[in-house]
Amino acid sequence: MVAMPRIDVSETDREIRIEAELPGVKEKDVDIELVDDMLSIRGEKTEDKEERNKGYHVKERSYGSFARSMRLPFNADPDQVKASFSNGVLTVTVPKPQEAKGHGRKIQIHGAESQSGTSSTPKTAGT
Repeated sequence: MVAMPRIDVSETDREIRIEAELPGVKEKDVDIELVDDMLSIRGEKTEDKEERNKGYHVKERSYGSFARSMRLPFNADPDQVKASFSNGVLTVTVPKPQEAKGHGRKIQIHGAESQSGTSSTPKTAGT
């Protein structure tokens, strides 16, 4: 069994990008599935059969199947997801749906200072 692939997840206001390290895995051996808000990456690293006759002293390389799933903070449209594979790195780009973009707002902080009357204006996050 191959260990779960290491991933980096980054986010902008427009998309979420997942990059997975898949050294030694061929593109044809990787499957990506998106169901609602669950993104799954599955695959298999295969061993060359003709190397089985070599007399190994140490064999640390692993072969077998792997799977990694992650829940996205929104339901994504599978038709909009893009994936590329280069130099053993799988990159999956998931655009955010319109309703998930830019719905943040500043939250006022009401601390002890504002309650005791020493501050006439409430503080806001980031100020």
